[in-house]
Amino acid sequence: MGLGSVRRTVLVTGAAGFLGSHLVDRLLAEGFEVVGLDSLMTGDLTNLSRAARDPHFHFQSGDVREPIHVYAELVFNFACPASPVHYQRDPYATFTTSVLGAQRLIEMARGRACTIIHASTSEVYGDPTVHPQPESYWGNVNPIGPRACYDEGKRGAETLLTDARRSWGIDARIVRIFNTYGPRMAFNDGRVVSNFIVQSLKNEPLTVFGEGWQSRTFCNGEDLIEGLNRVR
Repeated sequence: MGLGSVRRTVLVTGAAGFLGSHLVDRLLAEGFEVVGLDSLMTGDLTNLSRAARDPHFHFQSGDVREPIHVYAELVFNFACPASPVHYQRDPYATFTTSVLGAQRLIEMARGRACTIIHASTSEVYGDPTVHPQPESYWGNVNPIGPRACYDEGKRGAETLLTDARRSWGIDARIVRIFNTYGPRMAFNDGRVVSNFIVQSLKNEPLTVFGEGWQSRTFCNGEDLIEGLNRVR
């Protein structure tokens, strides 16, 4: 699809999600032509209410696992549920969205001047035996556990993108995102920040799993979007 604009065209998959929608807003503010692709499996169109008023935003309801008929010079791939509550609901779809989605984006970018920035996750480290984890750490992942659909899907996508870079010179960049929070986070996200906020608003006790010794690295959504902007 040609958008007929002198502006650089950016494709954001998972555009109606928590982070994807903030990224769309940032890119539009910087003068890009933005195509947002989302299957709405977990995304919410209300997250794109601001972008929808911009003539340089084009939304496509579609599945990243299908062939992508958009030519973009830059791709941000956020097409996968990130909350365990959501990705465990349909583990097959979660896994194939990560792996087949990466394959479709590689097919779109091959032979073209296109940069793919892939949103991976700290979950690629699994249940790590090294603390803190350097990027060189390979991880300790259970390939058949209940979280494997997400962990292994993201690891598989990293493999595909890395091999595409080695084999065909595709400019693929991988960002391993840790625990992000901020506006547009779903109330039913199921992770600790949203759970604590919702329980507080309802004057309910805060739920702590186990003995509360778990550690997490939290990142504000605005800081993450700024970091992604610098990766491009």
